[in-house]
Amino acid sequence: MKFSELKLKSREELQKLLKEQREKERELRFKIASDQQKNVREYRSMRKSIAQTMTALRQAPKKKELVKS
Repeated sequence: MKFSELKLKSREELQKLLKEQREKERELRFKIASDQQKNVREYRSMRKSIAQTMTALRQAPKKKELVKS
């Protein structure tokens, strides 16, 4: 998912997506450790997408800030 698409999502959607990505990262980590997963680059791209999601989550406006504006 591109970063521009992430910026359009709400905080709740980003939090849900982050939870799903972390679970998939965990599964990949175990598969790599047990030699079931041969493509270790997929783990690197998963970590990158988690970082992008976390960045978008930090930049997303909070509900309290929206009310004050």
